[in-house]
Amino acid sequence: MKKIMTVFGTRPEAIKVCPLINELKKRKNIDVIVCVTGQHRQMLDQVLNTFNVQPDYDLNLMKNKQTLFDITIGILEGIKNIIKVEQPDVVLIHGDTTTAFATALACFYLQTPIGHVEAGLRTYNIYSPYPEEFNRQVVSIISSYNFAPTQLSRENLISEGHNPESIYITGNTVIDAMEHTVTANYNHPELDWIGDSKMIFITAHRRENLGEPMRHMFRAIRRVLDEHVDCKAIYPIHMNPLVREIATEELGECDRIHIIEPLDVLDCHNFEARSYLCLTDSGGIQEECPSYGVPVLVMRDTTERPEGVNAGTLKLVGTDEETIYKNFKLLLEDKDYYNTMSNACNPYGDGKACKRIADILEYGVYEPWKPEK
Repeated sequence: MKKIMTVFGTRPEAIKVCPLINELKKRKNIDVIVCVTGQHRQMLDQVLNTFNVQPDYDLNLMKNKQTLFDITIGILEGIKNIIKVEQPDVVLIHGDTTTAFATALACFYLQTPIGHVEAGLRTYNIYSPYPEEFNRQVVSIISSYNFAPTQLSRENLISEGHNPESIYITGNTVIDAMEHTVTANYNHPELDWIGDSKMIFITAHRRENLGEPMRHMFRAIRRVLDEHVDCKAIYPIHMNPLVREIATEELGECDRIHIIEPLDVLDCHNFEARSYLCLTDSGGIQEECPSYGVPVLVMRDTTERPEGVNAGTLKLVGTDEETIYKNFKLLLEDKDYYNTMSNACNPYGDGKACKRIADILEYGVYEPWKPEK
């Protein structure tokens, strides 16, 4: 029997890890231990409930105005004894959060093997996104299993000198998650408000975009919506009070934008699936929306998911107001351009990533994922 511990603490991690936990629990040769850090709290709990995942350990770290120092110190202090008691064969961490980084560091100190889910994503700009790019590069240094979602992710790891035999191309587990959340008969009061209008889905919260960049983003969005009466926008706002302050000032009086509280994963995926297009500075949405044929304008200067840009499902538009305005407007007014992005192939997975990862951990064998041509 192999003991696998999963450690995660944020909503985006939970969306991608919970389907994997449920797959691992099906395996007769694997004992699963679930530990959450509570880096996010309410948003994390929503995802746990959606996937019916019950943590064995909860560090419950989240506090008002927490800093990266607080999170890192809290995890290092809290996770040490859990790992010592459980003595897992492998600790699975996900992506690029401070939870992933701090857990990896604790495992390194205790010489416990790490499995890194969503390994190999890179911008190679250490401050973009911040602190995520640093986190994921550091985790790769000490990972025993690197579960790369794409061929490009694998190539990144190999170019950095990581052992090719430790790298597995699995696809992204978020595609697995969506197969359990999107339903044909879904309804929501905000969708009633949208009616026959084109729904624009917005997310914006990145640390590096706080301040003037975010104001530029919101001003561009508002200008386009003021010019296109056939569109309405939904913006599930982040819990960060600085994001809320800027959004209220720039978007609060626009009657065709509804700023709503964060959506749980089931609602979020169903909103995405029904959107006409998405503007975001998030990461996971760059993988999710292409599965529904929804074009994505990425309001960042860099992306660790260039596969979507190369495939034509994503376009980097930065945070300059005029650039966002022109590209948003173009997608609404040029049907051929819209169709080209909408019909591009999703390069991120086939819904079998969790099975591949579980096969690797249980049997040491798997069939690598290859995208459609």
